[in-house]
This record gives sequence, C-alpha cells and structure tokens, in this order.
Amino acid sequence: MTATAQAPQVSAEDRLRADLYNYLGVMLARPADQMLLDQTAMLSGDDSELGQAINGLARVAKAMRPKKVETEFNALFIGLGRGELLPYASYYLTGFLNEKPLAALRTDMSAQRISRAANVFEPEDNIASLMEMMGGMIVGRFGAPATDAAQRSFFNKHIAPWAGHFFSDLKAAKNSVLYAGVAEVGRVFMDIEREAFRMTAG
Repeated sequence: MTATAQAPQVSAEDRLRADLYNYLGVMLARPADQMLLDQTAMLSGDDSELGQAINGLARVAKAMRPKKVETEFNALFIGLGRGELLPYASYYLTGFLNEKPLAALRTDMSAQRISRAANVFEPEDNIASLMEMMGGMIVGRFGAPATDAAQRSFFNKHIAPWAGHFFSDLKAAKNSVLYAGVAEVGRVFMDIEREAFRMTAG
C-alpha cells in the first residue's frame, strides 16, 4: 500500500493497535528474516489471553531460523501450484478468488485513498494487505486517521467475516510452527477488535 500523507494526534492505545496490525501484516506478507525473528523473540506479553499468545509466539521465534521459516511459509502459502492455505477474503467468503469481496474492497480502498503499491501484484484482499490497511487507517498513513466509525465499517466488512476463520485454519495447518504462534496472536486480536467495535457501535 502507498501512503499519501503523514498524520498527527493518535492515542497511545491506537498506536499499539496499529503496531499489532502492521506486525501481523509483515509476518504474513513474506518469510521473517533474522532481524524480525529476533524482534519477535524479544516480545513480552502480560497475563491476558493476548499477552499469553504473544509470549508463546516469542518462545517459538527464539528457536527458529530464517531458512526454516521460509520453508514453512512456502508450504503454507505458496506450495507447488498452491500452498496449504489461500489467505484471501474472496476465497474464504465465496470459495473462489477475485470475487465480489475483492471488488467491494477496491471500492472502499478508493474511498480511503488507499492504493496498491506498484510492486505488489497479488489481489488486495489477502490477509497481509488487510492487516496493513487497517494499521495504516488507524494512524493516518493514507490521509487523516480514520474515525472509529470508518475503522469499524472497514473491519466489519472486510476483516471480521473471515479473518478469525483464517487464523484458526493457520493455527491448525500441518505445516504451521512459527505461524501457529502468529495465528494465535491474530485470532485473539481479531476477537478483541470485534468486541471493541461491537461495544462502540451506535
């Protein structure tokens, strides 16, 4: 995604939310290198469900090496022909790629002034891009920070209907080791976000 402006005045809590969305986006976009593994290994959570998921991921990251992560990533998402999972909203919601959910997303991306980066060729409704979009909207990477209502609308329309299912599938995938930890963080975070948006609706 390409940024159009830098934005001010975002609460510390929202910055943390954006950081977690962005982290998930990076982890799901490409195999983690040594620097990202080291950063992940240093993460520390509290006693909450999300904190425990973060601690679990950090423990696994300590034992991983980039070559092993690349093998795992390829088996999960690329494979020979296709990987174990297809991380796209269209596929999860319709059973096919490049369907109505992608068209709806592109319309809403345009409204939020979000455009696909020139060097990205896969459909925009993949989980990594959606995490990155949500993180960018929160802090205003695409213009002014999105209002709570705009965030809620985008989340409920493009992420909530399928992301939890995807993260559950990723955790259970036979090739998941590091990504089982990523999946648990994602699953718990999506539950937190869904409930927070539900409570602030209306």
